[in-house]
Amino acid sequence: MKVLLIGDKGTIGSTVKSTLEGRGHEVVGASRKDHAHPVDITDAESVERLFQSVGTVDAVACAGGHVKYGTISSLSYSDYRDSLGDKALGQIELVRRGLQYLTGRGSFTLITGVLATYPVITASAAAAANGAVEAFVRAAALELPPFRINAVSPTLLAESVGKAGHMFPGVEPVTAKQVANAYVRSIEGAETGMIYRLFDAN
Repeated sequence: MKVLLIGDKGTIGSTVKSTLEGRGHEVVGASRKDHAHPVDITDAESVERLFQSVGTVDAVACAGGHVKYGTISSLSYSDYRDSLGDKALGQIELVRRGLQYLTGRGSFTLITGVLATYPVITASAAAAANGAVEAFVRAAALELPPFRINAVSPTLLAESVGKAGHMFPGVEPVTAKQVANAYVRSIEGAETGMIYRLFDAN
C-alpha cells in the first residue's frame, strides 16, 4: 500500500513508519518541518496542497497533534481553540480533504489518547480534543463506506516515562511499537469506527 503518514518524525510516527515499511508498504511522510511534504493541519489549504503533491493513496494516517496543558483557570479561550483546532479539527480536515485521494477501500487512521478516557490535572484541553476525535471517528464511520476510519488511543509511552511519567501515577506504559501495531491493524484490517485503546478501559 501507499500510506500518507502525517507526523512521521515523532516517537510514535517514526515507529509507525518503520513498522509499515518493514511490512512492505510505501510510506510518504509529512510534517510541519518536512522539506518534501510540509503540512500544517490547522491550515486547510496546506492540507490540500499536501494531497495534491502526494496524489492518490491507499491509506492516510496521522500520528501528530498539538494541545495545550494547564489548569482551567490558567488556559485561555485561545488555548482551548488552538488545541481543538490542531488535534481535532486538523485531523477532521485530513479526512475531508483526503476523501477524493483515497483508492479502493482506503482508510483513515487518526490519533487520540488516554486522556479522553482517564484525564489528569492540567489536561482538560487535551481531553476535549481527544474526545472530539473519537466522537468524529464513530460518526464518520457511518458515512464513509467503502472507505474506513479508525483511531488509535495510546496511553503513557515507555519512551516518555522520564518526561511525563509523573503525570500518570500507577499507569502501565506501552511501547511505541505496540502503538504502531494498532496502526497496522487499522490500515491492513477490515474494521471501521474503532477506537484502538492501548490501555484497560474497564
